[in-house]
Amino acid sequence: MAVPKRRVSKTRAAKRRTHYKVALATPIKDKDGTWRLSHHYNKFTGEYKKK
Repeated sequence: MAVPKRRVSKTRAAKRRTHYKVALATPIKDKDGTWRLSHHYNKFTGEYKKK
């Protein structure tokens, strides 16, 4: 079983985790001019994937 030889410092662990970021959701403009989030239905028309 693989076991670390030395303890990883707080700084080194934090440097490794700097790339774990949450991306902000970008809204999409529909043909009718309203904005909505991707993979969400349009609140005004009630459409989802043109259905």
